[in-house]
Amino acid sequence: MGLLDNMKAKLGPARDKVSDLARQHGDKVQHSIDKAAKAVDDRTKHKYSDKIHAGTGKAKEAMDRLAHKEGPQTATDPTPPTRPEGPPPTS
Repeated sequence: MGLLDNMKAKLGPARDKVSDLARQHGDKVQHSIDKAAKAVDDRTKHKYSDKIHAGTGKAKEAMDRLAHKEGPQTATDPTPPTRPEGPPPTS
């Protein structure tokens, strides 16, 4: 058993616990993310609104992934996109 397999086996229960907590308290966490984003946006006088909005979206997507919810980036087809084989085209 390799190091990575060892770590996965030991971290599995912790991952399950975090997933359960995310499912139970996801709405509270997402509300807190919005509240923190608004406070930061106000403190920076809306100078970084686009970056704050992007970070907020990523944090919410991460929460959804932790809670195993369907999100905009999860596909019904589990097959990852493939690259074409062969050398890259030359221009």
